[in-house]
Amino acid sequence: MPAVPGSVYGANQAPTCWSKMKTGFTIGFCVGMASGALFGGFSALRYGLRGRELINNVGKVMIQGGGTFGTFMAIGTGIRC
Repeated sequence: MPAVPGSVYGANQAPTCWSKMKTGFTIGFCVGMASGALFGGFSALRYGLRGRELINNVGKVMIQGGGTFGTFMAIGTGIRC
């Protein structure tokens, strides 16, 4: 079966700078959440947190890491536009 010609944005339409920045933020947020889960989980376990404290702490670190890295990725993508 042959590939369908065209792109996600249409035949002759390129993505806007705003959509590139949103994509950069989304990718950065996902990467920041993953690194926050790893680093936050290990540090919380090292501090001896268990149960609800562990989940709350890791969740907070994941959101903070995702927001921070996503913001920097969006800014970097905006500079490149």
